[in-house]
Amino acid sequence: MQNQQAVFNSLDEADFVSLFGSIYEHSSWVAEQVWRQRSEYPQGYFDDIEKLKVAMRDIVDQSSDEQKLMLLRAHPDLAGKAALIGDLTNESKSEQAGAGLDQCTDIELAHFLQLNDAYRSKFGFPFIMAVKGATKKQILAGFEERTPNDLETEFTRAINEVHKIAGFRLADF
Repeated sequence: MQNQQAVFNSLDEADFVSLFGSIYEHSSWVAEQVWRQRSEYPQGYFDDIEKLKVAMRDIVDQSSDEQKLMLLRAHPDLAGKAALIGDLTNESKSEQAGAGLDQCTDIELAHFLQLNDAYRSKFGFPFIMAVKGATKKQILAGFEERTPNDLETEFTRAINEVHKIAGFRLADF
């Protein structure tokens, strides 16, 4: 693994962004900014995938609320319309399938669609949950727990969930 990771430091921008641009859903700007700021990090910093995770997280955390909102809006609904028409990234498709969201009954699917619409209507972005290792029941409980939140609380929670998703994706390297 160390030899594979050592290659990350030697990538040019296009290859780096190609490899890490999907870590944050439809938001390759995160990988682009990490690559552009690589001179601020010690030599060999990205030999450690955990350090790359921190660098990417820092980029997001230091971005404007508008950029964060765009990042949140780049995520698909869970068991939502994008899934129904097959318009998910490979990563999202795998994550949602792992939680059984590709196996919803018609009644479950209708319930998810209703919850997604209510959540999006209230907050202006999709319900985001790192679903790796979660069940449909846990995801539904997440909707119930989080939908009553205020916007500031939920915005912060959604960003933290995005970071968890990114962490899972980076761990797959």
